[in-house]
Amino acid sequence: MNKVILMGRLTRDPEVRYTQTNNTLVASFSLAVNRRFVRQGEERQADFINIVAWSKLGEFCSKYFKKGQQVGVIGRIQTRTWDDDQGTKHYVTEVVAEEAYFADSKREGDANASFENTFGDTAPGNMGADFEVSSSDDLPF
Repeated sequence: MNKVILMGRLTRDPEVRYTQTNNTLVASFSLAVNRRFVRQGEERQADFINIVAWSKLGEFCSKYFKKGQQVGVIGRIQTRTWDDDQGTKHYVTEVVAEEAYFADSKREGDANASFENTFGDTAPGNMGADFEVSSSDDLPF
């Protein structure tokens, strides 16, 4: 099984090009994905992962994704090789996107804005605000 799920920030705007053979759109971009664990005293590290999105998904990414945005990508890992004009062999590993999503809030600093308009006081940040457990004996587990 070859399945990748990533969430990170775009390091640059997607770059669009078209294939020579059938003029298919290809969008390329890179995600900075934070590593989960940080050793004490060290700064958080990130991996920079190259993503390629084809056709309609590539068009969507190129139109709506911008540098610095947090996005989610689901896809598969692909490796490929090619020889340049000097005969040097090049290897690349990238993620071929099959799905892409926005992961930022709609407006910076106002993460619940779209939910509040629809659900009133049940926005994710407000859920359970009035909920209180008085003792562990009340819990069903």
